[in-house]
Amino acid sequence: MSKIIGIDPGLSSTGIGIVTGHGLKIEGYSFGSIRTSKNTSLPRRLDQIFSKLLQLLTNEKPDLMVVEDVYSLNKYPKSGILLGHVTGIVLLAGYQASVPSIEVPVREAKQILTGNGNATKVQLEKAVRHQLNHNKPIRPLHASDAIGLALIGLYRYQDGLSTNAD
Repeated sequence: MSKIIGIDPGLSSTGIGIVTGHGLKIEGYSFGSIRTSKNTSLPRRLDQIFSKLLQLLTNEKPDLMVVEDVYSLNKYPKSGILLGHVTGIVLLAGYQASVPSIEVPVREAKQILTGNGNATKVQLEKAVRHQLNHNKPIRPLHASDAIGLALIGLYRYQDGLSTNAD
């Protein structure tokens, strides 16, 4: 049985999803998010995400962490830079907790989960909910994205992936 954690980095809300199972069989799952206030300084917000994630990784002891890769929209270059900050501390938390990690590009994740690399967040949430047999909407949507990443880890990477944990 494998335990995979998916992380959708975000400064306001970092989505977290945990899936346990083997192969295509899902035994259990949970999801949520780490939220920070825009009224707090950037270093403090990063510390809050790092500290809470490190504690979660230490307590849960997942076999693999799957992180959404950094992307940037031309219209919002500063958002890409902030996302890079968050992704960096997510990867650092994984390293410090000795959890192997991989990064998956958002379009690849959407393609795997929905069959459409340009799927919307709502389409992705519906696909994830369907795969989990979960009746209620998964909120926040960042948590849905994160649990989708965990599912990708469970389906594709649980057996013998070489990772960057070293």
